[in-house]
Amino acid sequence: MEKDFKTEDPLCPADISPVMGRAIRLARLLETSRMVFLPITGEGRGEGLFILDNLDAITSEELEAAIASLPQWRREKTLRFKFEQGRKECAFSYLLLCPAIREVYGITEQPSFSFGEHGKPELSFNSQLSTLNSQLFFNISHCKQAIACVVSDQPVGVDVERIGRYNESLARHVLNDSEFTLVSQSPDPQISFTRFWTQKEAIVKLTGRGIDDDLPNLLLKYNNVSLHTEEHLDKGYILTVANYRV
Repeated sequence: MEKDFKTEDPLCPADISPVMGRAIRLARLLETSRMVFLPITGEGRGEGLFILDNLDAITSEELEAAIASLPQWRREKTLRFKFEQGRKECAFSYLLLCPAIREVYGITEQPSFSFGEHGKPELSFNSQLSTLNSQLFFNISHCKQAIACVVSDQPVGVDVERIGRYNESLARHVLNDSEFTLVSQSPDPQISFTRFWTQKEAIVKLTGRGIDDDLPNLLLKYNNVSLHTEEHLDKGYILTVANYRV
């Protein structure tokens, strides 16, 4: 089931910039942005995929308001990016996560991140997570075209990539012989390659073990993983969500 995601309060509680006009503009931007809530598994699992794919419509003024609304640690991380595109992706990735955890779990507290052994981020809260009956997992991916955020009560990984990165050298590094043949003989190798690429990257992010040394055979190696792939060809990107079969 898919529905447009709307929220009356698109920001988690925070020390919003005292310039209220900025906060109001930011609220309106997130309210009217194309966010999609999509349950991706059966009943009984709290899981949702949220997408923001109008990044090119965000103005410099709106980006400034977004950065001002972030907690200090995330604001500092965002400002380390030299170019505006990187700052957009960093700021709005976090701002998309906030309504995602509120929609699925009812959490309104701004999260912080901690990191596992191989750098996979985990959510940490001051208080609210302790009230949940299950552990909360999340994953975020972004490219120039879109940001994807998935939250779940099970380990999960997501990858979103723009279409157009295919070349033979890269494909031979990522794909096994069978996959390479499928891609090279497909009507549109760019789409086919990006589909495989997001599936493998989503698995890598699901496991949290970093880049696997056997990317060509990754889909065979993790045959206990369920993959949900979406092709947004009109927007120029493909995304995949990976989780373990239950």
